[in-house]
Parts: sequence; structure tokens; C-alpha cells
Amino acid sequence: MDVPNQHPCHDSKQAQVVVIMVPFPCQSHLNQLLQLSCLISSYDIPVHYACSATHIHQAKLRFNGINCLSFAQIHFHEFPTPPFLSPPPDPNAPSKFPSHLIPSFEASLHLRDHMAQLLHKISSTARRVIVIHDVLMGYVVQDTANVPNAESYGFSPISAFASFFDSWEMKGRPFEIKEIPEGLPSMEGCYTNEILKFMAFQSGFLEFRSGSISNSCRLIEGTYLLAKEQKNQYRPLWAIGPLNPGTIYENRNSNSQHKCLEWLDKQDPKSVLCVSFGTTTSMTEEEIKELAMGLEQSEQKFIWVLRDADTGHFFAGDVERAELPEGYEERVKDVGLVVRDWAPQLEILAHPSTGGFMTHCGWNSCLESITMGVPIAAWPMHSDQPKNAFLVTEILKVGLVVNRWENRNELTTSSTIAKCVKRLMTSKEGAEIRKRAEELGGATRQAVEEGGVSRLELDSFIAHITR
Repeated sequence: MDVPNQHPCHDSKQAQVVVIMVPFPCQSHLNQLLQLSCLISSYDIPVHYACSATHIHQAKLRFNGINCLSFAQIHFHEFPTPPFLSPPPDPNAPSKFPSHLIPSFEASLHLRDHMAQLLHKISSTARRVIVIHDVLMGYVVQDTANVPNAESYGFSPISAFASFFDSWEMKGRPFEIKEIPEGLPSMEGCYTNEILKFMAFQSGFLEFRSGSISNSCRLIEGTYLLAKEQKNQYRPLWAIGPLNPGTIYENRNSNSQHKCLEWLDKQDPKSVLCVSFGTTTSMTEEEIKELAMGLEQSEQKFIWVLRDADTGHFFAGDVERAELPEGYEERVKDVGLVVRDWAPQLEILAHPSTGGFMTHCGWNSCLESITMGVPIAAWPMHSDQPKNAFLVTEILKVGLVVNRWENRNELTTSSTIAKCVKRLMTSKEGAEIRKRAEELGGATRQAVEEGGVSRLELDSFIAHITR
């Protein structure tokens, strides 16, 4: 998204409106609300981004809009959290959900008092305080309801499609849906009981909010945004996504060039498959081996970001490095690059040489791929990902399935992976999918530019909070 021009403060009312941003302590959630902070700040509204000290460092370190951060009016508030366990991720756990992060999620509940103090302090000097919080931080911001000049807005970091069907299923399918898409994956296997309890607990505090913001775009999933609005008629919803800056490739900073971008510069247009499974996925040794062999057998160029999942203590030191078959990196050095550190995913997807993306289908990754017009090889692992994968492959038709969700307990073999990669990168079907992805990408980039559907909704939200 191009950041709106810095608006001069025509109206003294705007200077009296202050936003407090309350992210959930998990990478994709932190990043989306930092992007939103930059956007709101560009309307000359001061923004306070409040979270645990560790997670603020994490968000800043990995942020892909550094230029935007340098001139934004964002004040960071680093809150302490009590000590919590931070076990390593367990690739062999029965569920792929990152249960090792639950202690850090639960520690975030202790931010409530700090948040209340910050809210009272800011509310005494501002005409109105706007609290924008991740929907999983409802408990932490509940005191907003007791501050006369404050109002809160829930931010949804997942697709409207997954959000609508998951919440319908969680509530025991309380109403009839005329057209349930055929083959829609159920929630079975997506979440652990522990996280479902945490989510249900948070949702109990959402009744205090004055409206909702979604990191989505009506061009991508208008039907499901509308369905959410119809269920919440008395609360407005603004769909202002995608929040990722779509013009990132042109703004590349040559001083901070990652080695993988230099490697991409030497490849043919649309010839490289990017492979990345996000910050919360752990694969078993066997899965890594099959994926390695599958990529090699496909004979396609690739960049594989091979990292273990984040731990609760982000700066806890090196995690165990995944083992690749002996001599693998040497064998594939002419066709593939294995990246072991943090990689600038959005810049890789925006690069002209990138022609496909194998992903777990976290919503951030889906939106980044769609925005850049890159077709997807969908391999969901947990949470909202199976429904996002279904949306991408069956409804938007901008991707192919690597591994069907119902086969998640079976090992995905190297031959299955190689076949899928070839289909996406070299077949006629793949070319048609790419064409659709490029068309949707172009429309989505326009949506966030001046006069575009998402930008108009952002303008409408700003007008609403500065009324």
C-alpha cells in the first residue's frame, strides 16, 4: 500500500484524537498492526503502539516498511510481562499448531493494568482516544469501556472467509448458510483445545468494541465481508487491506540488500519458486527431507526459507538448524538457494524473477502473494490456514493444492511435491492460474491507492474517528 500523503493538520480536531494500537504477541499479528500504525500516522494522528518489550523489538526488527517507520509519529510503549516458559517447537507433536507459544500468549494477559494506566494517562490530554486492538487482546483492553472519551475497535488479522466460517462453527452452527462451499475444510485438526479456550475467553470481551477493522479487501472477499456485516448489523466494519506496502520493489534499498535478492537478480523473469512456511510452522526431519528431494526433482529454480518456528522468547538464541540430505546444498547450488535466516518475503514476492510461492497460507502470506500477483502452491498447516488455502485455490483460483487438508496426517512425498511445483511453474494450467493471480494483484494494488475501494474505507474510518 502506498502511504497516503502526509496530510497537514487542517483541523485542530485531528490533533486531539490519539490512537493506541494493541497487537497480539505473534509475528504476523505484530506486523499487520505496525503497518496500520504507519498508515494512520500518515493522516497526522499520533499513534501509540503498546506491547511487551520483546515483541516490540521483534516487530521493528522484521518490519518491511522501515522508511515509513522513520517518519511516522509512532510512540512505542514497552510493557513488562512476568517470566513464562518458552519451550522449543515440537515438530513431532500430533498437531501442527504452535502450542509452544501458548505460555507467551497467556503472559500477554498481564498487560491489562499497564494498558489501563496508559489509557487513563492519554485520555486526560486528548479529546478522544481510539484503541485498535487485535481481536485476541479483548481482555487486555476491556477497561476502555470505563473511559468516557475512549472507544475501541477490534482488528481482524485473518481472512473474512476463515473468520466467518470458523466463528460459525465455534458457536455450534447457530444459523443456516444457504451455500456452504463444497469441500470446505472443517476446524478439525486446525486448533488445539488450549488455544480454542483462549480464543473463546477473548471473544467474551469483544462486546465493548465500537466497530471492526479487517485486513482484507472487498475485491478479494466481498461476499464474506458482507456476511460478517450482516451478522453484526449494529457495528460498522472497515475493510482496509491489504496493509502490506505494494510498491516495495521499486523502493528497494540497495544498502540493505539481502543476498537472496542479489541471487534473484540473476534469474529469468517468473522462473523462481519461493518456498516459506512462516514463523510458526515446524516440520519433521522426514517432511524436510521429502520437500528437499521434491524441489530437486522438480528441476525448477527455488529460494527456500528454511527456519524453525519462533519461540516465545524471540531473542532466546539459535534454535536447532534443520538437517538437509548430505551434500544437498552443493548439488542444487545452480538452481536453488536455501536461506537459513530471516528473509524479506515481501521483497522476494515482489521481485520480477519470482513466479510462484509455496506457502502455509497464513493470511499475511496469502495477501502478500495476491498483491504481488504471484500464484500459490498451498500447503496449510494449522489455524485459519486450511480455509485460506481453500479460498485461494477453490474460490479465487489463484493457486494449486500441494497437500489436501484431509491428508494432513500422511507424509507428503517428494514426487507429489515435484509434480505440484511443475504444474504451477511450467504447465498450461499453471500459466492460467498465474494470469488470474496477476489480474487480481493489479486490482488489489489499485484498491489501496487513492480513490481505490480499500483506501476509501480507510479514509472513511479516519473521518469516523476524527468526527
